Amino acid sequence: MNKKEKAALKASFHEMSRVERFDYILTYYKVPIIAGLLILALLFSQLHKQLTKKEALLYAGFINVSIGEDLENALDAEYFRDAGINPKKNEIIRYEALYLSNDADTLNHQYAYASRMKITASIADHTLDLVFMNQEGYDILSNSGYLLDLGKYLQENDPALYRTASPYFAQNEVITEDNSLEYNLNEAEELIIETESQTNALSVTKLPVFAAAGFDGDVFIGVIANTPRGENVNAYLRWLLS
Repeated sequence: MNKKEKAALKASFHEMSRVERFDYILTYYKVPIIAGLLILALLFSQLHKQLTKKEALLYAGFINVSIGEDLENALDAEYFRDAGINPKKNEIIRYEALYLSNDADTLNHQYAYASRMKITASIADHTLDLVFMNQEGYDILSNSGYLLDLGKYLQENDPALYRTASPYFAQNEVITEDNSLEYNLNEAEELIIETESQTNALSVTKLPVFAAAGFDGDVFIGVIANTPRGENVNAYLRWLLS
């Protein structure tokens, strides 16, 4: 528009009633207004996410064991309180209701397979640090080589915690060599499976917090071998054993 047309449009706009002005703006500027509101909403959403974002201190998996509300509160809220950690800024992420079994029946086979995939993916993604498990789950993870040799690790890196944890040490077999696949494919003449014993878990059934939960059978805590949060794991184990 030229200057004359712009002046005429401005004059006619000022002569409109408030309702007519609103209708005019909505008719001709609806798209940029909506786009602007969407951008503002996105910016506020990102800002809110950053302000309320929590740091994951630990990732814990519960394999073949279920926990109630009291134990759940004890394992994170009480730890935060005792350690002076702000729960609004930090969290322990839990993977609950995981199920592992070498003898899963038809009904549980898919559940066991899905749990195994979840555990494997979390380990590969470095988002699994601690595992709470029963004897069967412990056997499977130990045989697979997923668990840290706690005895050796603590003795070398945290002697004080090693002495505290030693009464609770549990040993299990770790498969160090297995040519089952090659043997079954007729690519190897002899089946070779070699194992070694490692101190790769803590038997915590008799600790007060777990004894009060009334578990049916032993409960073990293992540390995933590739955890990148070793200091947080040590601090948590030190609190738990105290």
